[in-house]
Amino acid sequence: MESGIHPDEQHPSVEAEDQQESSAESLIHEADGMSVETLNRWRLLLGSSADESLSETQAYSPEAFVYEDIDELLGYLYDREFGEEQGYRQKKAGRGDSQLTVPGWLSQVRKLFPRETVEILEKQALDRYGISELLTDKAVLESLEPNMNLLKNILHFKGRMKGEVLASAKAIVRQVVEDLQRRLEADTRASLAGKRNRYTAGRVRSLRNLNIKKTITRNLKNYDRDKRRFVVDRLYFDGRVQAYNRWHIIIAVDESGSMLDSVIYSSVMASIFYKLNSLKTSLFIFDTGVVDLSGRLEDPIDVLMSVQLGGGTHIAKALRYGETLIENPGRTLFILVSDLVEGYAASPMYRAGKDILDSGARLLVLTALDFEGHAAYDEHAARVFADMGAEVAALTPDALAEWIGRIVN
Repeated sequence: MESGIHPDEQHPSVEAEDQQESSAESLIHEADGMSVETLNRWRLLLGSSADESLSETQAYSPEAFVYEDIDELLGYLYDREFGEEQGYRQKKAGRGDSQLTVPGWLSQVRKLFPRETVEILEKQALDRYGISELLTDKAVLESLEPNMNLLKNILHFKGRMKGEVLASAKAIVRQVVEDLQRRLEADTRASLAGKRNRYTAGRVRSLRNLNIKKTITRNLKNYDRDKRRFVVDRLYFDGRVQAYNRWHIIIAVDESGSMLDSVIYSSVMASIFYKLNSLKTSLFIFDTGVVDLSGRLEDPIDVLMSVQLGGGTHIAKALRYGETLIENPGRTLFILVSDLVEGYAASPMYRAGKDILDSGARLLVLTALDFEGHAAYDEHAARVFADMGAEVAALTPDALAEWIGRIVN
């Protein structure tokens, strides 16, 4: 029986091994003129499979390899790239004093590499090689740098967490989210605070409300000619127009795995909108079902820990549910955060979107809500929504606040 593989064809793993051996062999021809330090760096780059070839030079010997600690740490992670049949990258018995564990590996990595490199290694350990001990061991978890990447991984792995590990994970989520909230809240409030009213004095003494022209005019009498100094003894501020009928922001968020960044930013932004008196905010997440989280907006951490990533997607069902929340269409902004990859027939999704627009509500379709702006979405569906009158875009959180501000003000 024929195997279906041509004799001249090679398995990708064999090809990778041949390429590495070829690199080492070609290096030999130039190695005699290299310093010991340069050869050691090449050995670190090529891996342990290069020991035999490099030993043929006069300047290098495996026993004199000076980067063994770094090699072991990198090998602990990147040897996972190759299978056991490719023995040239396997760990060899007796190498090092003891077998590395995840906590030991992480501790040594932090000692030997700069912070930026550590973050890259941690990210690849989680995302590429699935070393979940980084998130299921309390001591290891608490030693990681709280950042957006760690937050996303916690949301992926939270189903495996229990007890003290879960409590530590929530504390990290809170730290990252509250930091994000602080960075976004000031600009969001500024965009949505309302129009300035120059005919009434304001009680809110803020730089944004300062009436510079009136302040200068009223204080001209205090100009000190001798010292050539302008003295201000009173500042004047404008009032603000408060809308009598609040705008209603409805945010529907697709919780499929590809939308994770958008889920995080949507939850944070919704919690900020919730605190503004000029807005009424509703938030729900969806896959093939719908979960209304409007009652939890005081705590975005509670919202995020409720997210179940993955599963199917039923956008039409989500739009129809959101439609039931509309009370005053003329003062409603419906925001759909989704990649528009509908798991069911597309026509009901389009009909639901058209009905929302026909009611008089504004519909914004966000294919991404984050600071990266890299959106992967169904372009045909996006064009259909845009043609029917919806606004379709990938926005940053501050751009979303500006868009809402232009409408409500």
